[in-house]
Amino acid sequence: MASIDRRRFLKSAGVAGAGSAIAAPAIAQGSPEIRWRMPTSWPKALDTLQGGADYFVKLVAEATDGKFQIRTIAGGDAQIPALEVTDAVSRGTVEACHTAPYYMYATDPTFAFGCAVPFGLNGRMQNSWWLDGGGEALMNAFYAKYNIYGLLAGNTMAQMGGWFRKEINTIDDLKGLKMRIGGFAAAVISKLGVTTQQLPGTDIYQALEKGTVDAAEWVGPHDDEKLGLQKVAKFYYYPGWWEGGAMIHVQINKEKWEALPKTYKAILRAAAAQAHNQMVGRYDALNPVALKKLLASGTQLRPFSESILDACFKAANEVYLDFSAKNEDFKKHWESIKAFRADQYLWLQLADHTYDNYMMIQQRKKTL
Repeated sequence: MASIDRRRFLKSAGVAGAGSAIAAPAIAQGSPEIRWRMPTSWPKALDTLQGGADYFVKLVAEATDGKFQIRTIAGGDAQIPALEVTDAVSRGTVEACHTAPYYMYATDPTFAFGCAVPFGLNGRMQNSWWLDGGGEALMNAFYAKYNIYGLLAGNTMAQMGGWFRKEINTIDDLKGLKMRIGGFAAAVISKLGVTTQQLPGTDIYQALEKGTVDAAEWVGPHDDEKLGLQKVAKFYYYPGWWEGGAMIHVQINKEKWEALPKTYKAILRAAAAQAHNQMVGRYDALNPVALKKLLASGTQLRPFSESILDACFKAANEVYLDFSAKNEDFKKHWESIKAFRADQYLWLQLADHTYDNYMMIQQRKKTL
């Protein structure tokens, strides 16, 4: 069974050739042995994000009969801080990393387009933009300035709005709040009076528990429960307007990428694509189960009001205009995303969203 799966994977990677019956071991025999390190930005406990990294390297090893081995290093490693793994790849300290590109927002806000931007694309749209809307070419042209090559390798899909110690009923309730929030979203929500911190996942629980922050966002029900955030904050808000979908990348040192044989490049691409699909599927399967557990344990679910979302949307557009005037790379990516977003919502409101809205009404009526 293992060899059959491996041949199927190699064909999907485009390395077996049309109609070819070449077995994986035959391909592997002429390939070099390679050993890479891949630090991640995730705690070991997260079987979605860290699990996605581990699944990716497993696929690569299996497809090459063990010739290409990549060792993951979970976030929190003392030698490479979880939010600095991209820097390590850029410098060549390590060969690759598994991360959310917006952690490099402070270096250049353009990095955020490789992950998530406020009121941007949802996860399905991001996949389409990356694969067929010019996103991959745009991001990798930008990445090249930092000696990086990127592969889309996962998506959390739409995220939650985070955990709060008190209710947020009006926009004024945000003023003076201390919040853990990552990436570009910090620049937007700070315009509304929030003091922001970007902390790795491993530090969020302690920061909430000690009162270093009053609120924190991470991902969604499954991951948030794994981190125990429901134990230190009561109110759980939605939606995470800053992350309608969050793309996860395998970032590779560009020189190391270019030195790879074509077969290995194809295998890495196929492994990243499969890891992406698996992560999306896992989140969709696990989040409803975790949400029910959270609600049963006393978590108070709350929506952000439309007036709060309107204020955040206005602030986000102001930040987009400001950054676009100062940063040509940012402007180029934003114009691409904005045009793509308009067309996507033109179409999806007729098809998927109309269907989904009707089915959600049936769910509320308990007819499903």
